[in-house]
Amino acid sequence: MTVTNRLKQKLAQLPTAPGVYLMRDAAGKVIYVGKAAVLKNRVRSYFHAPSGLSEKTRRLVREIADFEVIQTATEAEAFLLEDALIKKHQPRFNIRLRDDKHYPYLKITSETYPRVMIVRRRARDGARYFGPYTNVKAMRATLKLAQKLFPIRTCNLALPLKKPRRPCLNYYIGRCLAPCAELVSEAEYRNAVNGAAMLFEGRITGLVRDLRRRMQAAAAAEKFEQAAQIRDQIAFLNRALERQTAALSDTIDRDAIGIAIAGARACAEVFFVRGGRLSGRETFHLRTPDNPAEPEVVSAFLSQYYAAAGTVPKDVLLPAHPEDDTGIADWLTALRGNKVRLLVPQRGKKRLLVKMACENARYSLKREQVTAALVGEEASDALAELAEALALSTFPQRIEAYDISNTQGGEATGSMVVFEGGRPRRDAYRRFKVHLAGKPNDYAMMREVLHRRFRRGLAELHDPTVSHGKFSEFPDLLLIDGGKGQLRVALAVLDELELDGIEAIGLAKKHEEIYRPGESSPLRLSRESKALLLLRHIRDEAHRFAITYHRKLRGKRSLSSVLDDIPGIGPKRKKALIQAFGSLDRLQKASVEDIVALPEIPNSLAESIAHRLLQSR
Repeated sequence: MTVTNRLKQKLAQLPTAPGVYLMRDAAGKVIYVGKAAVLKNRVRSYFHAPSGLSEKTRRLVREIADFEVIQTATEAEAFLLEDALIKKHQPRFNIRLRDDKHYPYLKITSETYPRVMIVRRRARDGARYFGPYTNVKAMRATLKLAQKLFPIRTCNLALPLKKPRRPCLNYYIGRCLAPCAELVSEAEYRNAVNGAAMLFEGRITGLVRDLRRRMQAAAAAEKFEQAAQIRDQIAFLNRALERQTAALSDTIDRDAIGIAIAGARACAEVFFVRGGRLSGRETFHLRTPDNPAEPEVVSAFLSQYYAAAGTVPKDVLLPAHPEDDTGIADWLTALRGNKVRLLVPQRGKKRLLVKMACENARYSLKREQVTAALVGEEASDALAELAEALALSTFPQRIEAYDISNTQGGEATGSMVVFEGGRPRRDAYRRFKVHLAGKPNDYAMMREVLHRRFRRGLAELHDPTVSHGKFSEFPDLLLIDGGKGQLRVALAVLDELELDGIEAIGLAKKHEEIYRPGESSPLRLSRESKALLLLRHIRDEAHRFAITYHRKLRGKRSLSSVLDDIPGIGPKRKKALIQAFGSLDRLQKASVEDIVALPEIPNSLAESIAHRLLQSR
């Protein structure tokens, strides 16, 4: 590119401070965001002789028409600002995590008697955050275990209260320690909170060690009931510990990161090693410029992931050294509060751990590519965006949507539509005539439809004579037309039938709000979001399918009631007329010749029918 006098003047005035720079094209659009320890040196490097630049950087430089810089007080602040600006502008020359803002966290509040909750964003509020989690199913399993072992409150009471109150049901079923009733000391409650925090961090070995000390202290103080409770907690955790793979012989907390790259896509796999054991893993997909170098992907992932992560370990094991590894290590050290090492192991168990993480990243990337090839790039992007936006535990290859249609409870019908790979699979659509009697009740009707669908599916799965039934394929994601109430009904049916592997959401029409289990506030996606457009298309298809069947049944009922009043029409002739014309509207438009064409209807009766229908118009 030709460096204009204006750009030369701006380059001469660059500060030597740390900060962030934004490169813009001729239209003023931000095409790249970067950080620097010394802005003057870093930004000027783009405008040197092109022979020393990579092919990607040369392409970037050719499009730069202007730039701006933002100074920060420290290099650590530059990392955080860069991450925020990448999320805001989504520059096409940056490697970026796809929709990471939607990954959930577990949050322990900073109150006197803290609560645990699921949130979508980290805030500077003194709370402790754990995550982000891409596998929401594993996150909920961890939360359920924590609530069982360390019963922290879930209510919204502002504690401590001026006057103790009676404990609620959660206390009596062992799900809360009842600080509202002053049945637990602040120190004892804090121990429970710390236990939950260690569990969320995956430090089960250390947690068992701490609990064992507390058990021995309680026994020595002759608090035998408390010692027995702690003993049971230890036994439960030891069983969980047996399911964790022993990875390394020492007890240093580490993250092992694997990277896979293919064209404009990349994948990062993070293995969490806590207390020497592999305690969990998360998978993150990235958008990249074509064929980036591995150090560049590693650098971008570290910057964006740890800017949002709730925990920074002592060691980070990597497949390659990132660009500016010293700067990233110093930034992570500042986040953690003590030294963090970035290591690229060459041999031994650590190397095998990184290799295994890379193999998992390659598998995840290949699976996504295969899906893209099967369903098309646009549908694949929508499904991938949907999986990330909802933090689903699995790729939503099969989505089933349900809707209810009725008129004052009459001729109520339910629809089931199926989308596979983002496209309708019409041979799998099903209709249900609701048998519920009495006043219209959408919740009860939805429950009946879902219960019949999944009970039938389970029966087919357990029947050895059925090789491929109409209902034996189960969805990855259940989409319910409605809000909290309808979603609650669906979750109750899944729970009753013990279908743990199916995730469910509700989509409310008014503001296109998405309701998810366990979260009080709905999620609102951008109106242009591919994920939202797909959900709306599926929901509208379920509504269309339900109302079409409802109108058909309503038309038959109207025709049936009219035919009942005509002398000479018995069950056989009535059936023939309904089969031939289907609705009152179609029969009213028919001529005497059309009616008499039926072998069951004589001439005189056809004239009587035509005369009666003429009167009913």
